[in-house]
Amino acid sequence: MNPQLLFWIPVTLRLSFILIAAGVLWYFFGPVVGLSAGLLCLIALIVIQLNYLYLLNAWLDHPDSEKLPDGWGAWTDIFSRLYRFRRDDERNSAELTEWLARFRQAMSLLPDGVVIMDDVLFLEWCNPAAEQHLGLSNLRDKGMRVTNLIRNPDFIDYIILGRYEQPLTLSLRDRKLIVQIIPFENRRQILVTHDVTEAERIEMMRRDFIANASHELRTPLTVINGFLEIAQSQPDLDQAVRMSHLKLMIEQGQRMQNLVEDMLTLTRLESIDYPLRPEHVSIHHLLDQIRQEAEALSGGRHAISLTIDGPDIEGSTDELRSAFSNLVSNAVRYTPEGGRIDIKWKNTETGPQFSVKDSGIGIRPEHIVRLTERFYRVDKSRSRETQGTGPGLAIVKHVLLRHGAVLAIESQPEMGSTFIVKFPQDSNNKTSFVN
Repeated sequence: MNPQLLFWIPVTLRLSFILIAAGVLWYFFGPVVGLSAGLLCLIALIVIQLNYLYLLNAWLDHPDSEKLPDGWGAWTDIFSRLYRFRRDDERNSAELTEWLARFRQAMSLLPDGVVIMDDVLFLEWCNPAAEQHLGLSNLRDKGMRVTNLIRNPDFIDYIILGRYEQPLTLSLRDRKLIVQIIPFENRRQILVTHDVTEAERIEMMRRDFIANASHELRTPLTVINGFLEIAQSQPDLDQAVRMSHLKLMIEQGQRMQNLVEDMLTLTRLESIDYPLRPEHVSIHHLLDQIRQEAEALSGGRHAISLTIDGPDIEGSTDELRSAFSNLVSNAVRYTPEGGRIDIKWKNTETGPQFSVKDSGIGIRPEHIVRLTERFYRVDKSRSRETQGTGPGLAIVKHVLLRHGAVLAIESQPEMGSTFIVKFPQDSNNKTSFVN
């Protein structure tokens, strides 16, 4: 039925009832009584309508579905419809608030920075990543112009030129960022930042790895090829010289073999296809072997001591032998003749510890953080002298990661170094040896 007809039917019925009642009173009591009664009824109807208008106006000032007044007559339908509209609006508002909270929570967990700005670049909201990348504060800087907060000439030029189809590479706050502005809606823009600092560092490590590995392989290959050319061009070469050349070629060939084996070991340690298979590790037997190897490598040029005052542990004997041996052999190689090397195994409140202390050349602080990178060398000119292969400390790092251990390095230039391996408390099985 027509809604307008539904509205006017009750109105017409009420007016008809008033007229009929007034006519009856007129007939029985005269025109004065009839007209007075009709007028009073009309006034009462008007007062009721005005009261409902007042209640509606008061509710519109403070709309709350729980405080919506009840109606009478046509007002019943009006207030019922307003109640439904208000409940729908509250439900939609709650859903919108929930979705906004989810959106902000999701944006807060993103590793990329997200900044929402209006069309004149005033900050409306930013996530924690953007705060770290750009030095912003969502609470402090809201409502401020972003170009006043990020005072970088390249960023300001990017904003002024408005060429947002291409991202901007920005160096800011010791970070390298990829920045791009994405316009959306009519009056808002999104500033997205992606931190590529770590990716750049990894790429630099990759380039260094390729360059250093190539250098390490090229040197022995050059020696071997050079001696082979001499042997080919001089078939009547003196026997003593020929044997000297063969000895050097064997040494360089062994060096290449050691390098390849270390690289394969490192690849295996990094692979998930070779999980750690724990076993009982006899620390006394293992470290005694490593001491004998160190003494053989030293050839009597150093004083080497071994102290064992701690428990056996669970782990991979072969992997721990490789890690400990690398640390000890490095101490031998980088300690001048007459120096001292102390190898210790002890138990502490936090767990077993292995340490190698030497009186060698020491390491400057800026190099310590990079020592466990593949082929990283503090002094590349010492590469041939020390006969190291390069991946040694990288192997140590990955072995310790697989055993839940960490490596601490203490060193001073010309004063020596101490490499400390700290194992977790649950690594040992409470069996101790004292030497």
